[in-house]
Amino acid sequence: MPVLERFFPAAEPGRRRRTGEEPMPFPMGSLPGYQQGTLAWDLPEMIKMVKLVWKSKGELRGAKHRGVLESEDALSGSAGDARVRGQTGVLSERRGSYPFIDFRLLNNTTLSGEIGTKKKVKRLLSFQRYFHASRLLRGIVPQASLYLLDEDYLGQARHMLSKVGMWDFDIFLFDRLTNGNSLVTLLCHLFNVHGLIHHFQLDMVTLHRFLVMVQEDYHSQNPYHNAVHAADVTQAMHCYLREPKLANFLTPSDVMLGLLAAAAHDVDHPGVNQPFLIKTKHHLASLYQNVSVLENHHWRSTIGMLRESRLLAHLPKEVTQDIEQQLGSLILATDINRQNEFLIRLKSHLDNQDLRLEDAQDRHFMLQIALKCADICNPCRLWDLSKQWSERVCEEFYRQGDLEQKFELEISPLCNQQKDTIPSIQIGFMTYIVEPLFERWAQFTGDTPLSENMLNHLRRNKAKWRSLLHKQHSSSRSNDHSGQVTDSQEQTLNEEETP
Repeated sequence: MPVLERFFPAAEPGRRRRTGEEPMPFPMGSLPGYQQGTLAWDLPEMIKMVKLVWKSKGELRGAKHRGVLESEDALSGSAGDARVRGQTGVLSERRGSYPFIDFRLLNNTTLSGEIGTKKKVKRLLSFQRYFHASRLLRGIVPQASLYLLDEDYLGQARHMLSKVGMWDFDIFLFDRLTNGNSLVTLLCHLFNVHGLIHHFQLDMVTLHRFLVMVQEDYHSQNPYHNAVHAADVTQAMHCYLREPKLANFLTPSDVMLGLLAAAAHDVDHPGVNQPFLIKTKHHLASLYQNVSVLENHHWRSTIGMLRESRLLAHLPKEVTQDIEQQLGSLILATDINRQNEFLIRLKSHLDNQDLRLEDAQDRHFMLQIALKCADICNPCRLWDLSKQWSERVCEEFYRQGDLEQKFELEISPLCNQQKDTIPSIQIGFMTYIVEPLFERWAQFTGDTPLSENMLNHLRRNKAKWRSLLHKQHSSSRSNDHSGQVTDSQEQTLNEEETP
């Protein structure tokens, strides 16, 4: 039975296989270590394997020159350059080459050893939690539970994963239920659901190790650009990949690229924007010549982790090279400065009705559009979720503004907490960025229930922000007139603003 038919049955809604389509560029049986059937491991054997994996990883971290793993016994690159050229010719970056920008920590290194130890313990526990959860998801009841108190949480997380394709998916709740491992848990589940693990013969331990690397290279100190945001974008991307107009033509490679790009599109984000890096003469800005600085860094960091984990090392060189290049194209498309470029091109395709999704280039373009939509879909979520994301992104803006003010730099647009309010920022963002893109996306998908649902949420959320902005202006005028707001007025405003 062909590989695609095994994991994408013909009866599945919105899925059809084109005549002559080759599911893989090489025969599955020719892959090293390929075996038919599922490898059944007992839990103790899994934990033993995990310990061996992390022991070897610890030895790699202790190496003097930490770079990209090009072979089983060699590390390439030099200590003087953060860029490492691999065998495919694509420049990658070492993980941790550009740490989180926090001026308070520049001279504080006393706790670095303790922090590193805690991080290793947290990683090991994450592995144990995952293997325990994965056995439950496969219907295997463990003889001895690792965490008796976590059974309820695992059950709730499993229930949420069964509804991962729903637009009202609460990623904040899911992150709490998975003990902060929402990105890893979600990606492992989606790779399995889409049949990618079997199709590309991915090693489960290696996949999990790579995803843990990605998750931990997001900075939890960032209010917005953190691993929860990456998980939210990945869940949205999963929903878009299921849209019939797109799903009917997607190959397993397209699906894997879309999910990987969504998961890693903001990896190692420093919590400040490109103009900040440029005016502070940050090394990243110089490295990428002030063009898509952050997006280039996210892409090259992702390539570095792919090579270091050796997730795709068993695939032919030309396949891995193509995956790396297409990942870059997808991640670079999230640069907000290129919004008009993609919007104009999409409008032209839709007006001329010349999109041919049988063609790989057109499919890739729509994957770029899907990722751009997923990246800025927060205003299209339910109000409670959308409001949280809005407050988080504005908090990150305000933190940058405080840094700029502290170091006597010009405060960037939207980063002045005294002038730029959350409602005004969100209304402008929805009007000029979100609405034009999602209206075109709805035109492409053919006004599906998901597209209509998103646009309805967008309109309602915008109306609520307008209402809050009006109340702020009324409060400000009253403040100017009377000199102060009474306690009863403040209480009334707070009650009215509560959704």
